Amino acid sequence: MGKPVLAEMIRSHAAERPDATALIFEGRESSYAQFDVHASRVANALIGAGVRPGDRVAFLGKNSDLYFEYWFGAAKAGAVLVPVNWRLAPPEVAYVLGDSAPKIVVADPMFLDRLDEANGYRIVVTEPSGNLPLFADWRDAAGSDDPRLDAGYDEPVLQLYTSGTTGNPKGAMLTSRSLLALRQETPADVMPEWNRWSADDVALIAMPVFHISGSGWGMWSLQHGGKGVVVREFDPHQVLDLLVKYRITKIMMVPTAMRIVCDHPDAAGTDFSFLKYICYGGSAIPLDLMRQAIAVFGCGFAQMYGMTETAGTITGLPPEDHDPEGNDRMRSVGVPLPGVEMRIVGEDGAELQRGTVGEIATRSPSNMTGYHGRPEATAEAIDADGWLRTGDAGYMDADGYIYLADRIKDMIITGGENVYPAEVENALYSHPQVSDVAVIGVPDPKWGEAVKAIVVPVEGQAPEPAALIAWARERIAAYKAPKTVDFREALPRNPSGKILRRLLRDEYR
Repeated sequence: MGKPVLAEMIRSHAAERPDATALIFEGRESSYAQFDVHASRVANALIGAGVRPGDRVAFLGKNSDLYFEYWFGAAKAGAVLVPVNWRLAPPEVAYVLGDSAPKIVVADPMFLDRLDEANGYRIVVTEPSGNLPLFADWRDAAGSDDPRLDAGYDEPVLQLYTSGTTGNPKGAMLTSRSLLALRQETPADVMPEWNRWSADDVALIAMPVFHISGSGWGMWSLQHGGKGVVVREFDPHQVLDLLVKYRITKIMMVPTAMRIVCDHPDAAGTDFSFLKYICYGGSAIPLDLMRQAIAVFGCGFAQMYGMTETAGTITGLPPEDHDPEGNDRMRSVGVPLPGVEMRIVGEDGAELQRGTVGEIATRSPSNMTGYHGRPEATAEAIDADGWLRTGDAGYMDADGYIYLADRIKDMIITGGENVYPAEVENALYSHPQVSDVAVIGVPDPKWGEAVKAIVVPVEGQAPEPAALIAWARERIAAYKAPKTVDFREALPRNPSGKILRRLLRDEYR
């Protein structure tokens, strides 16, 4: 018998722990037995609508327990789910739907203006809207027998579109192997303690499900029989209440959200003894925020690094490397997870010496199978030996810790010298009046490009540009320090928290 595929884990939990809570969403609770039956009904509804194994079906909506029923129902029917970023503009949504060609689109009514059944798909809505079929009615009208048409272990079950910071987004095809293998094949006592899951865990599923951080976080909880608390959108002002109400044991958030939660007037007086770990990604955590968060939450902290094409996390900076006094390792994204190989390569693909900046490459069962309908792009990303080139620049130290330099395309070339924005940002982050910062290259007649810092000051503070530049020059080489500093109230970020430097560069070019 082959290895268990995505839907099999729900079947097994439904058989072994039928009454255990699988998902909670806005007061609605589903046991594993109910979740399994709902997924089977969704599968049969899809089959009845003409969906066949290998077909795509799409979801255009905010987080919901219905999303996970839809995903696992699609898996039982052998279909591939395509969650669509609802923040995209109508032409961008149209591109993703045109590229994936779904048979069915389940959507929140607020996004119906971006859909048109004339494009060959049927629309089902999550909440009442006109004469369109309602998801719950559509689901419950179908039979409850499990069709068991699951795709094979190495066939796609999820198709996530990359953020598309350059050009059109590409659909990364993730298989059951991509999503499950690292935990299926790694003994629990070998997996880092912060990355172990159990049926006792209560996870807050708050990152958007159109991103691997949302779908993956929810899937990890379901894979291990935990309880998932789904929230429609991440609202850092509500996190405190949610943590306490449901006694969350694991949460994922970006550092900027962590700061808002820590600054809540009730945070310092709340007992967080139930919270085991806060996992974060998207950017390093400033030292002052780390000290504040340790004082407020008293739990373990782990930074995670990964990407859509790797089905999420492939390295982690463990709690023991988070030192309130600061250390060099806190500038890293940690070490590869068990089962993950990583190396730093040059343009020719050859591995570079430790400490040398190059492109980060990775090989593991988590890698995508490829980009949907893009064989050339797939061949550029993954070589014949299975190594995926991430597009991220970085280096590995003698102990195997990975340090991000930055996206290669974001590298600044000033006066013939290469400058990686993350290094400059880390220097400025340590300034007590800096809340957030992005560094970009802007056209310069003398240097080709000049380093510019765009700073979000700490509330109530007004740092001087000259003081920030001097601060940076004390910590990094003078040619890396910003030539100019601008200020603003917030920085553009994608749902995973990564700064969208392309948007900033466009403003200055």
